[in-house]
Amino acid sequence: MTALADKVLATARAMNASGINRGSAGNVSARCVGGFVITPTGMAYDACTADDMSKVMQSGIQADGADGTPSGLRKPSSEWRFHRDIYAARPEAGAVVHTHSPFATALACQAMGVPAFHYMVARFGGADVRCAAYATFGSQELSDAIIAALADRCACLMAHHGMVVFGRDCDHALALAVELETLCEQYWRVLQLGAPKLLPADEMTRVLAKFAGYGQQD
Repeated sequence: MTALADKVLATARAMNASGINRGSAGNVSARCVGGFVITPTGMAYDACTADDMSKVMQSGIQADGADGTPSGLRKPSSEWRFHRDIYAARPEAGAVVHTHSPFATALACQAMGVPAFHYMVARFGGADVRCAAYATFGSQELSDAIIAALADRCACLMAHHGMVVFGRDCDHALALAVELETLCEQYWRVLQLGAPKLLPADEMTRVLAKFAGYGQQD
């Protein structure tokens, strides 16, 4: 637990240091036995220690904790529900990163996703990155919208809010979040030039097939 809490905190600090998040906005979690470890609500990450990370129990994983029951010194992030639901819906998810990164949030505030303007969009599992419908932060309605937008994807934007990605572990999730923010910046710049020219569906199908074996495999 302590090592995982250290990793979650280090990832939250790295998220801010990379420029994709600021202050206590955004949050990070990692799956553990019985639930997940998540950053606390409303605390600056540089002022936190590993003891400030909260463990949230997940229903059906461990009998001695009810669904969403936190343990630890601090209250978990107000967004714990969508972390819980991502882990429940996507067994491949080992860590979740949520940020209010500038370019992703700018697009999300227009309820825009990211279409196939660049082949790297396929990095996130499909021919586009969807934008989840708006709902109040911390609500079950928001979590439901995110789960729908993540179907066959590992990332989505969140209308009038930000972005969320999941990966196999904290390092992978953070790397994907940085890549998504880069794509959002590129797409934002393309939009300044006029209507974007998109890659055809058959090309994205080929790219998705190539991404199935992309990178070093464990």
